[in-house]
Amino acid sequence: MRAEISFGKSLIGILCVGLAAAGCTTTPKPATTPAKTKQAQAAKVTFNYTAKDRECLKRAMYFESQHSDEDGYLAVGTVVMNRLTSGAYPPSICGVVAQEKQFAPGVMTREVKPQAEPELATAADAILLKGARHPAVKDAMFFHTDGLKFPYDNMHYVTVAGGNAFYEKRDSNGMLETPPPLPSYEVAMNYVPGESMLPPQFDALIPSAVPVPLPAPDPMATASTAPMRITAPVTPPEPSIAPEPGMPIAIPTPRPAYDSVMLRGELPVNGG
Repeated sequence: MRAEISFGKSLIGILCVGLAAAGCTTTPKPATTPAKTKQAQAAKVTFNYTAKDRECLKRAMYFESQHSDEDGYLAVGTVVMNRLTSGAYPPSICGVVAQEKQFAPGVMTREVKPQAEPELATAADAILLKGARHPAVKDAMFFHTDGLKFPYDNMHYVTVAGGNAFYEKRDSNGMLETPPPLPSYEVAMNYVPGESMLPPQFDALIPSAVPVPLPAPDPMATASTAPMRITAPVTPPEPSIAPEPGMPIAIPTPRPAYDSVMLRGELPVNGG
């Protein structure tokens, strides 16, 4: 009997020790979650462009790359964007391309062959919509026909593409002589309908100087662009409906002058 009691105590002791050990090893510990840090995204520098600017970009790529291929187009297009974002050249794509004695003669007037349009459109949209750049062009804002030699020692060549040799102007210490362009990831291109360049904070107003007749006269209508001439229905003949006295007429706000639109600080224009 004593042996049985002793065995029972021993068994209970073993069970208690086991449970205690299990409790020590299975007790869940509070999970420590790392604090989430919110990273602030740097604001991009916004440049406006119009459909005409897109056409100017295509023209520069076409005439300066000797009608070559998409690689040559992208290289020339990168130079245009480098100049635009450097602040040392005109603040629009067309201004950069049309600058006197910088790009090929007749770049704004000569005919672009229709068969080149698909590749030109692809290259232009890659630059404007996707921020594409030719990686080998780097910070180059200058190029000339490949094979030519010049006696200047500040021409730092970076690549050859589309029949052109691209180079950066650097001093004897290896520093750029021109303001560096912005990297593509710091640039946002904002499409603005119309021919004028407007900063993003302005509404795009398109005033019309031609009176617009209303198909269904409405005495409560107001003109949002220009004075409208309200005409009466043809049949049956009825008197013309005129606006009520004192009815407000919305007059369009004039567009800002082109020269007043500056997205970055103006710097002296460099020679090409």
